[in-house]
Amino acid sequence: MKKNIFLYLFVFTGLIALYLFVSSGTLADTMNDKINKLEAEKVILQDSVQQSQLNLLDMQYFSLENNDDALAYYEHLNIKDPARYIADKLLETNEQKGNNPLIPYEGMENDFKLNKIKILNHKWIVVDFSDGKYWGELLIKYELKDDMGVDFTMMDHLLYTRSN
Repeated sequence: MKKNIFLYLFVFTGLIALYLFVSSGTLADTMNDKINKLEAEKVILQDSVQQSQLNLLDMQYFSLENNDDALAYYEHLNIKDPARYIADKLLETNEQKGNNPLIPYEGMENDFKLNKIKILNHKWIVVDFSDGKYWGELLIKYELKDDMGVDFTMMDHLLYTRSN
C-alpha cells in the first residue's frame, strides 16, 4: 500500500512537472510574439514621429519666428517677439466698426474681420478673413517703423465663392 502511494505521488509529480514545462514554453513563445509585435509598432511610431517633425519644420519654414535674416531687421527695436507685436497691431484694425479697412469686400452676412494671421518674413503677411459664412485671404505688405508704428498695405486678395 505504501509502495502504491509513492508510485502515485511520483506519477502525479511527473505530470505536474510536464504540465509546467509545456505551459512555460507556450508562455515564453507568447511573450516573444508580443515583444516582436511591440518592437514593430515602436519602429512605426518612430517613423511617424520623424515624419511629423519634418512636417512641422516644413510648416515653420515661412515664418518670421524661424527666419533669422528677417528678425535681424528688428534687432535695433528691442522687441521681444516681433511677430506677436505685428499680429497684435494687425488685429487692432478689426476693432473699427464695420468691415476691416484692409479687406476690399463688403461683408454679406456680417462685417468681414481678420481671423488667422501668418507672418511670413519682415515684409509680408498672409491673412484669412471671414464674415461668418464667406471667407477669403489677403496678402499684406507691412513696414515696422522705428517709432513702433506699423503700416499695412494690402497687395492682393481673394474671396472664395460658395458652391452648393
